[in-house]
Amino acid sequence: MSSPATFPGVGALRETGRMFALAIDVVRNTFRRPFQLREFIQQCWFVVSVTVLPTALVSIPFGAVIALQIGSLTRQIGAQSFTGAASVLAIIQQASPIVTALLIAGAGGSAICADLGSRKIREEIDAMEVLGVSPVHRLVVPRVLAAMLVSVLLNGMVSVVGVMGGYFFNVILQDGTPGAYLASFSALAQLPDLWISEIKALIFGFIAGIVAAYRGLNPAGGPKGVGDAVNQAVVITFLLLFFVNFVLTTIYLQVVPAKGS
Repeated sequence: MSSPATFPGVGALRETGRMFALAIDVVRNTFRRPFQLREFIQQCWFVVSVTVLPTALVSIPFGAVIALQIGSLTRQIGAQSFTGAASVLAIIQQASPIVTALLIAGAGGSAICADLGSRKIREEIDAMEVLGVSPVHRLVVPRVLAAMLVSVLLNGMVSVVGVMGGYFFNVILQDGTPGAYLASFSALAQLPDLWISEIKALIFGFIAGIVAAYRGLNPAGGPKGVGDAVNQAVVITFLLLFFVNFVLTTIYLQVVPAKGS
């Protein structure tokens, strides 16, 4: 009789369970004292330094493309007055959290994974465990919280920059009416649209931090294993983010009624 390890998918289930256990451990250690404030601040600054400029540069064309595409579509169907609402809602609800998550996972998450992976292969993590210091409490928790905080802040920046870029390109390039753009936005948008955007960013930051930390703490061995772990962390995070975004969007559209309905 073959062992359970020979069945396909058992390894993936085992990895998923370990990652979920790490997430629970991070949540539990978040409320453990003393809180690593200095490490948290350093990690926040580090994640911001590697993500803020790429995020700002990506958010401008992202908002522009959405505004131009929606503006062209609304002109074809004779609904130019709804261009502002459609563009802004698409940017705030979908584009902004996705852009933030991709940059946090691709830049911040990969850096976190590489840092923890290099510590692991240098046996620093093992030395901490021998000394009775929890690597999760000392290293992982500050990094995950930093990824969550920076995700929320970057999401706000992407929303503002994307909306301003969409407004500019719609009004200047497509001869849109500034009053109609703003009026349709105020008529159809509502505050929960912003809340779901920030909630998505918070959850995406948590997922990116957990996946990066897990892969960093479990490299295959050697420098090549750290590089492979970074690639795996980015790919796994992307897949999880798109799935979670679909789930959150579905729940939000079912729970929160559209304005004016």
